[in-house]
Amino acid sequence: MSTSNEKTDKILPGTWPPRRVSLSTSKRVSLKAGLVVLAVVAFTFLWSSPFAIGPHDIHEQLETNNADICPQVSELIPRSNFALWKALGDTYGTDAFKMRAVDWLAGAVKIPTESYDQMGPVGTDPRWDKFSTFYDYMSTAFPLVHSTLELTKVNTYGLIYVWKGTDSSLQPLLLAAHQDVVPVEETTIDQWQYPPFSGHFDGERVWGRGSQDDKSGLIGIRSAMESMLENKFQPTRTVVLASGFDEETSGLHGAQTLAPVLLEMFGENGYAMLVDEGSGYGEQFGRVIATPGISEKGYMDVMINVASPGGHSSIPPPHTSIGILADILVNLEKNPFEVHLERGSPTYMSAQCLIHAPELPASLRRDIIHAERNEGALHRVEQELFKDPQFKSLVGTTQAIDLINGGVKVNALPEQAWAVVNHRISTQSSVSATKQRDTELLTSIASSFNLSYTAFGARITDADAPAFGILTLSEAYTHGLEPAALSPTGHDAVPYQLLSGTIKAAYNSHRGVSGDDSLLISPGIMSGNTDTRYYWKLTEHIFRYGHTDGAGGGSLSSGVHTVNEAITIGSFVEMIRFFTTLILNVDESALP
Repeated sequence: MSTSNEKTDKILPGTWPPRRVSLSTSKRVSLKAGLVVLAVVAFTFLWSSPFAIGPHDIHEQLETNNADICPQVSELIPRSNFALWKALGDTYGTDAFKMRAVDWLAGAVKIPTESYDQMGPVGTDPRWDKFSTFYDYMSTAFPLVHSTLELTKVNTYGLIYVWKGTDSSLQPLLLAAHQDVVPVEETTIDQWQYPPFSGHFDGERVWGRGSQDDKSGLIGIRSAMESMLENKFQPTRTVVLASGFDEETSGLHGAQTLAPVLLEMFGENGYAMLVDEGSGYGEQFGRVIATPGISEKGYMDVMINVASPGGHSSIPPPHTSIGILADILVNLEKNPFEVHLERGSPTYMSAQCLIHAPELPASLRRDIIHAERNEGALHRVEQELFKDPQFKSLVGTTQAIDLINGGVKVNALPEQAWAVVNHRISTQSSVSATKQRDTELLTSIASSFNLSYTAFGARITDADAPAFGILTLSEAYTHGLEPAALSPTGHDAVPYQLLSGTIKAAYNSHRGVSGDDSLLISPGIMSGNTDTRYYWKLTEHIFRYGHTDGAGGGSLSSGVHTVNEAITIGSFVEMIRFFTTLILNVDESALP
C-alpha cells in the first residue's frame, strides 16, 4: 500500500546513461492531473482550429506516436574521455592525418592476400605465405599496437590482439576484421582503372582489392588504436581484436581456429559485444539510414549429380545426363523459394524504420504502421517492398546455380553431370527446411526420367527397373550453416543502444555538427556470412556493421568482389572516427 511519502523513479530525457530523479506521490498526482487537462485543451484546440485535421488523421498520428516503431537513441559522445575524443576528432579532420590514413590503407592493399577455395593446410600450401608479409607490414605500420597489445597467433596467421584494461572484472569489447581478399580474375585486370594491388590514391579514393572488403575495417581499427596509444590512452575495459585470414573462403583455417582460443580466454558469453564487418549507411526515401546487421542468413551448397549410362555419341538416348541436369536446373529457376515478410525478422524491423523517412509514400507508411496487427496491411507492405529485388533477396531463402560440369569427350556420352546450387537461408527458415524443399521439388523430375533418387543420404524413390540413371542431392564442400540468432535490440539491450548512439556520434562529428538527429539507425541483416559464424558462443550481442557511406565507397557498387574496388579517403577516416568513438564509449559504459 502506497503512502504519501512513497517515491518512484523518473528517467531524465536526453541523458546517457539514464539518470533518475525521485518524485513524491503527491507530485505524481498533480502531474497526472495537469497532463489530463493539457490533453483535453490540446484536443479541443485541434478539433476547433481552422487548421484542424480530421478524426481519421488524428487516429493515425496517435497510433504512429504510440506504436514505438523503430525507437531511436541520441548521439552518444564520450564523457570521461571527452577531451581525448575531441582532440582525436580534430586531428582526424586535418589533411596531414588524411595522408597518413592513405599510407596506412594503401600499404595494406599493396599486399595481395588472396584466399582461394579448397586451399591446403597452412604450412603445406605456399599460397598462405603472403600473410607473413602482411603481418610484417602491420607490425611496422602500427608499432605501438604491436608493442603494447598482447598477441596470440593461432594456426600461424590468425591473430588475436588483447589490449588489457585496468578493470579485469569488465567483459571485453571484441572487434573482428579479416586479412584476406577475394582473388582478382586475371582476365579482368585490364578493366581496372588502376592496378588491383596498386593501392593508388587519386586525391579522393584509395583503389585496389581489399580497400573496401575488409582491409578498410582491419586497418581502420588499428589506425584508431595507434592514434589512441599515441595519446597515452589506457582502457579501463579490455579490447580484443580478432583477425582471421580466410573469411572469403568460409574461415575454415582462420576464424574457426580462433574461436576456441577466444572462448578459452574469456569464456562463453564472456564478451560484452562484438562488431565485425557489415553494411554501412545510405539514403532511403530521403533519410540517411544506418543498418547494423543483427543477424545473418544461413548457408548451404547443394550438389546435384545425375549419373546415366555412357556409350558412343552416335547412338544417343533421348536424354543424356547433361540434358537431364539442364532440365532440372531450368525447373529449379522456375520455382524460386516462396518469400514472405515475417513479423519479428530483421528485414521486417528494417521496413518498420522506413516510417521515419520523409519520402516514403503515405499509403506505404500507413500500411507499415498497421502491419503489426493487420494481415492485409502486411501483405501490401510485402508487395510494395518486394518490387526492389535486393530487398526481396534479403528477406527470403535464395538459390543461385554457380557451378556446372559434365562430360569428358565430344564423342562419348556423359556418364555424369553435376551442378552446385548456393542457398542463402532466410533467418525465418533452416537448413532442414531448405533440404526438404529441394528434395520435394525434384521428386517429380526424377520420376519422369525414371531415375533412382537419393537426397541427403535418404532414398526418396526407386525407379522402375531398369532405371535409366541416378539422381543424387548432397551437401557440397561443407555442412550447411543455420541462420544466426538475432541480437537483442529492445529498450533494455544496452549494447545495441550503445552502438546506435556511437554511430550517430561518429556520423555527426565527421560532419562538424552536434545533436543532429538526421541519421536513423535501423536493425538490418548481413547478406553474406562473416567470421562471426564461429563466434556465436562468445556473446549474444553480435553486430555486423562497417561505418561507411554507400555513396562514398561503402556498398557493393564500389567494386566489392569485382573490378575497381575503391573507397574515398573521407569515408575511411570516418571509419577510424567510428572505431575510436566505439572503444571510448564502451570503455565508460555500464556494460557488465
